[in-house]
Amino acid sequence: MNNLNKQSGFTLVEIAIVLVIIGLLLGGVLKGQEMIKNAEIRSVITDVRGLTTAMYAYRDRYNAIPGDDAAAVVNSSSATGVANGDGDGVIEYSGSDVEDDQFFLQLRAANLLKGSSTTGPTHSLGGSFSVQSDTYNQSGTVFCASAVDGADALIIDTKEDDGDSNTGTIQGHASTDYAAGTAVSLCFEG
Repeated sequence: MNNLNKQSGFTLVEIAIVLVIIGLLLGGVLKGQEMIKNAEIRSVITDVRGLTTAMYAYRDRYNAIPGDDAAAVVNSSSATGVANGDGDGVIEYSGSDVEDDQFFLQLRAANLLKGSSTTGPTHSLGGSFSVQSDTYNQSGTVFCASAVDGADALIIDTKEDDGDSNTGTIQGHASTDYAAGTAVSLCFEG
C-alpha cells in the first residue's frame, strides 16, 4: 500500500538547474547572433574603405578616375571588355555611358579589385556595390550598397556618420528613414 501513494518527480532544485542551463544556452546563442551581425556590418564598412583605397590607388597610378579614364584601354593592356571613359572627372551612372560599370572593370584590370566582371562586388549583408558621382546630395564618388536592411543601415550610419538618412557622408535612399525590414540603398561618399 505504501508504494502506491509514493510519487516520483523532479525536485524544485533540479528544475531550477535545468532552467539556468537553458537560460545560459539561449544567452550564448543570442550573443553569438549579435556578434555575427556586428561582423557583417563592420565588413560593409571595411569594403567601402577598400573600394575608396582602390580608387585612389588607380588615380595615383594613372592620373584618372577608374571608369572615367580616357586612356583605360591602353592602361589596362587591352583587358577584355575595358572601354575608355570620357575623362570629364565624373562617373556617369545612366544613359548610354557605361562608366559606372567600367569603374569596377578598370579596377580589376589594374589588379586593384578581385573578380573579372563589370558588376560591383557583393557585400556581407546580401547586396552589391555600385558607384556614381555627385548623387543624392553627396559630392564626389559615391559608393552605394544595395539591399541593406533599414535597421542595419541605421547602425552603420550612427556608427560612422550622423545617424540621419538624409544628411551626412552616409545616406539611405529608398525611404526617408531607416525603418526595420525596409531594404535601402546605403550610399557612402568616397
